[in-house]
Amino acid sequence: MAYSLGELAVRFGLTLHGDPETRVTHVGSLSTAADGALTFIAHTKLADQLDSLRSSAVILPAALAERSPVDALVSPNPHADFARIATLLHPPPSGPAGVHPSAVIDPSAQIDPSAHVGAQVVIGAGVSIGPRVYVGPGSVIGEGVQIAEDVCLVARVTLLARVTLGARCWVQPGAVIGAEGFGYAPEGERWIHVPQVGTVHIGADVEIGANTTIDRGALDDTIIAEGVKIDNLVQIGHNCTIGAHSALAGCVGLAGSSHIGERCRLGGGVGVAGHLRICDDVTLTGFTLVTSDIREPGFYSSGIPASPTAEWRRSVARLKRLDRAEGRQRKKEESS
Repeated sequence: MAYSLGELAVRFGLTLHGDPETRVTHVGSLSTAADGALTFIAHTKLADQLDSLRSSAVILPAALAERSPVDALVSPNPHADFARIATLLHPPPSGPAGVHPSAVIDPSAQIDPSAHVGAQVVIGAGVSIGPRVYVGPGSVIGEGVQIAEDVCLVARVTLLARVTLGARCWVQPGAVIGAEGFGYAPEGERWIHVPQVGTVHIGADVEIGANTTIDRGALDDTIIAEGVKIDNLVQIGHNCTIGAHSALAGCVGLAGSSHIGERCRLGGGVGVAGHLRICDDVTLTGFTLVTSDIREPGFYSSGIPASPTAEWRRSVARLKRLDRAEGRQRKKEESS
């Protein structure tokens, strides 16, 4: 679908520099966008890229409006407004209302007539699916699951018993929500399985990436608050809680009963040990390992950046020598 810049300016409260009749049909990158495309420049430091711009239009800050060689939408936050317009131009998957003939649905399930249930979907007893929900092909919806309006399960999503999803959630292929957590009681040399009897509650406007797993609680429930964004291949253990509007990048791992505050940002590969609390407004850079509570907002790091192997080996050798020197000093102090 095509939209004119005049329509977009009014709809999103932007200032138009150029022809209101210019139409865009899709979004593209600064380097490759061509006719019909809309792109964006978020910072004035990228102003030089305007010289080679070939898109039909661009979203940019006011300071660059006069330099634009193409029609422009001026925004105080170009990236955010680009995201809103991109969603309009590239809407999430949708399908006709109704149930595909190959779907297997328990008679007790309640499915809103406006919902779409795709091919090979399995829906269990007591499930409730709200208006305009999209259930993509191959998805499995377990007993008692509650899905609010406008949720999109792209494909092959698994929601197990009693999971709840708030409005406008978006779950990518392969995600598993509500599987048993890693719960075992030691007995001598053996492990005794502990049944996980809780579930998972997910707030509104949460997005969950491909092949991410969110375990159900052992006794209480795992809680994901509204507006949380979770990347691909993230592991969230049983009884974890994640505060509103936090974001977790790929391959983050949260051990059981971790508590992440609101508006936190966890970089790729971050690991959080179990039963820890991270306060609101904390940023953990990539590969940070958290082994104790974080009680003050701010930026935290522990990953060691890559360096040439010889340099890395020298650094490790220095650490070992420091450790030995400390031991010798301690012995001197004890003997004196």
